Amino acid sequence: MQTSIREDLPHPDLVALDKNKQIILVAEVKAFSSAFTNPSIRSGGIKQLLIFLGEINNIVPYLMLVDTTNILIYRWNGNSISEPILNLKTVDVLSYYEPEFNQKQIFSLYLTGLIEAWISDFCYHWKSEFPPAYQELSEIGLMEKLEGGITEP
Repeated sequence: MQTSIREDLPHPDLVALDKNKQIILVAEVKAFSSAFTNPSIRSGGIKQLLIFLGEINNIVPYLMLVDTTNILIYRWNGNSISEPILNLKTVDVLSYYEPEFNQKQIFSLYLTGLIEAWISDFCYHWKSEFPPAYQELSEIGLMEKLEGGITEP
């Protein structure tokens, strides 16, 4: 069964679907340094994602918060959200797709595009057989779910 996303809902910045077109990851992106280290901003980002998930009435196993410093990945079981199960340095991941990531100002739309490029690399390996943080995403079970999937902004 394909999950359709209603246009009138507040959308996450990125949605990843598995090969069966089921949503497996939703992400909120802020182009500010350490934005999600602020408890209020982190809570607001998670709340936005949970509102969306409540409206689509689907259990989506992974939530992701991204700022220019960190990529935080959480588990969601339909009732509660975990503490971050993975914390990656954004520059370590995205420098592979934008070599000057640490030398230039990164705006929200571009940061979202870079995250989409990275996640898409797991889906169909357009740039690398083993994208950055391959091992880490494999250890939490996300890499296998992304294989053969797609992303939607």
